[in-house]
Amino acid sequence: MINFENSVGIVKTKYFSFEEKIKLESGSDFGPITVAYETYGELNEDKSNAVLVLHALSGDAHAAGYHTETDKKPGWWDNMIGPDKAFDTNKYFVISSNFLGGCKGTTGPSSINTETGKPYGTSFPVITIEDMVKVQKKLIDFFGIKKLLSVAGGSMGGMQAMEWAIQYPESVSSCMVIASASKLSAQNIAFNEVGRTAIISDPNWNNGNYYDDDPPASGLSVARMIGHITYLSEESMHRKFGRRLQDKLQPNFNFDIDFQVESYLRHQGQAFVDRFDANSYLYITKAMDYFDLTQKYGSLAYAFKDSKSKFLFITFSTDWLFPPAELKTTARTLISLEKEVTYCNIDAPHGHDSFLLEVESQTRIITNFLKGVVA
Repeated sequence: MINFENSVGIVKTKYFSFEEKIKLESGSDFGPITVAYETYGELNEDKSNAVLVLHALSGDAHAAGYHTETDKKPGWWDNMIGPDKAFDTNKYFVISSNFLGGCKGTTGPSSINTETGKPYGTSFPVITIEDMVKVQKKLIDFFGIKKLLSVAGGSMGGMQAMEWAIQYPESVSSCMVIASASKLSAQNIAFNEVGRTAIISDPNWNNGNYYDDDPPASGLSVARMIGHITYLSEESMHRKFGRRLQDKLQPNFNFDIDFQVESYLRHQGQAFVDRFDANSYLYITKAMDYFDLTQKYGSLAYAFKDSKSKFLFITFSTDWLFPPAELKTTARTLISLEKEVTYCNIDAPHGHDSFLLEVESQTRIITNFLKGVVA
């Protein structure tokens, strides 16, 4: 039986659709669009207590609570969202939505193209972080919320949070960017490309037209394994696995699984295949690759010059995927613009995954930060 203490309890994913097309950053028009979302807590009378939580690459709208009483796992940020947690649902109305291009209810490559009656596949348009934020703005307008108390996200969610503060300065009181960056590094683009190549090279990919047949499970599994390595630090992998063998005293002396870390990665790869769409992985990683605020706006200073948000940046000491120095530079740029900025680097051993695991430190920082924000 689930313990609902300090939990938002049983929640339901809802759906918002709009018919009008949006102008994508590429110049194309796209629509109609459906958005999957969940909410936690109550929206107050003047609609001033709304917090938009933005997920990372493989996340979805289910950020907290449980869908049924038999669920084995809660939402992906359940340790941060709920009564008396960092995003305290006794105070705040928390919104989480699956972004454009996803595969958990929001329109993406696996969705049915109303013009053809078949899944979009690779006819789905190439999208960007800005495009995802445009769709999220439609959802916030649907709620009648004029100004968000905060937008908050880790990793790719942090990229979206920054884009919110830039694109809609009048609609955001505060912006929390966690374990993220103002641009994707060449190394990260390289990792993404290897993952995409693994998918495209899978014979079952079939140019993205696999929905009536076997999916490119092997390629997607390899892509996830590669990505998962980047989420962990060397220290955390050593602590968790070391060079320990998997349920044996001697190696196999063949190419079966010998080490615990091998077993772990294969499990992660297979579990991902069971819940994610390979085409979505292609589109989402490409959107991350295109994200570069300096290139897009000419400089970070110009990008944020009109923003009216208070900013909180949180980094983690062992995060080599998004090193602390990157967001520290962004924070310094905003300080030079006389924006109100809080920067915290947390000493944590978990690597990039720290934003999902370092609950106590983040809760203290976020709780204090939100106390100083007025919509």
